[in-house]
Amino acid sequence: MTVIVRDFRPEDAEAVAASRRVILPFIAVTPRSVLFDVETANPAQKMRLLVAEKDGEIIGTAYAGVAYDSSEPGQSHATPQVHPDHRGQGAGGLLLRAAEEHLAAEGATTMYTWVMDAPENRAFAEKRGYRPTRTAHFQHLDLAHAALPEVPGALPPGVELRTAADYEADPRPMFEADAEATSDEPSDIDTDLDDYEDWIAHIWNNPLLHRGLSTVVTVDGRVASYTAAYTDGGTRYVSAMTGTLRAYRGRGLAKLAKTDSLHRARAAGYTDAYTSNDGANEPMLAINKWFGYEICATEVRHVRALG
Repeated sequence: MTVIVRDFRPEDAEAVAASRRVILPFIAVTPRSVLFDVETANPAQKMRLLVAEKDGEIIGTAYAGVAYDSSEPGQSHATPQVHPDHRGQGAGGLLLRAAEEHLAAEGATTMYTWVMDAPENRAFAEKRGYRPTRTAHFQHLDLAHAALPEVPGALPPGVELRTAADYEADPRPMFEADAEATSDEPSDIDTDLDDYEDWIAHIWNNPLLHRGLSTVVTVDGRVASYTAAYTDGGTRYVSAMTGTLRAYRGRGLAKLAKTDSLHRARAAGYTDAYTSNDGANEPMLAINKWFGYEICATEVRHVRALG
């Protein structure tokens, strides 16, 4: 009956994916994506996937890593997550402590964690010295029955609809667009996507990324806006990132990209669309509300000093 915390093993992939689907039903995860996260992690991330095990059953996980792609050194992140049938047995506390010790040993001075917005979860974090910083909202759209706006039959001059699959021979235009859009995302930890090879390894080659459903809007041949679609091979379609380059904002291109991508996803048989936005990202929250997305869960970012 004792709960133990240990490092992930490859044979855990299926159990970890199954557990995370229950804990976070609004994300896309597969055994292959779990293995990918561990096997391709940048060495500078010092990433460890910790699992909590009870009587041979995996009941919780925590990804712990250093924010290696941030301009501010010493930042790190870890979010313990425990299966709802096994909460209150100490697994969350053990996962958190193991993550803190690992990250402190790697030189991290600050640790961020996401906490679901429920009284017991917030109390768990605050009891351990964490303070809240910002919120994020998970949103759901019943894609099978939603009244989606139609993709315009005639696009403005110079505007074209493509997909990420059209850039498989040369993904660099996608990298450059993603780098600019990501740098403007509201967050506690800034992200500098300045390493093309790292981006290829961890974002472009992510097995969850469905390039054929990821719509790209070009203006005069240049990537202007895009939405990246993650899928789990089942029913879930997740908008992992939607961005518009600064020079093209305010022209409705993000709506156009998401409209096209959602239609592609529904035609491919996906029935549940999910996305997540920072609570301060009012433009994207408004766009998703316009599509009919409804908030299905909220999480709160917390932080504390290490060491």
